Amino acid sequence: QVRLVESGGGSVQTGGSLKLSCEASGNTYGKFCMGWFRHAPGKKREGLAVERRDGSPLYADSVKGRFTISKDNAKNTLYLQMNSLKPEDTAMYYCAAEIRCVVSATPISEYDYNYWGQGTQVTVSS
Repeated sequence: QVRLVESGGGSVQTGGSLKLSCEASGNTYGKFCMGWFRHAPGKKREGLAVERRDGSPLYADSVKGRFTISKDNAKNTLYLQMNSLKPEDTAMYYCAAEIRCVVSATPISEYDYNYWGQGTQVTVSS
């Protein structure tokens, strides 16, 4: 079992930045791949940025060039640096982990992910 806890959400104005963190705990000894998703009211959950099996990042077109995923393996913590935020980025942001590390291309499917955090809210005002 892997437990994921997100932090770092908040409210910012258009053009602002936020950095989300996701700390993994529990059975973190095996290989697993982590990523970020978001869910806005009335929309499907969207995969944003995930790590592939080889550690390279994969980004959805909607965030490419604005969001950056990174990981501190020593701390078992995943980050999402979000720049140039827009009102349409407003959503609940979730961290997720997949134990098979099969995700390698977009679109990023939530169904490949086994563990989920509780989410952190990001609100971008115009």
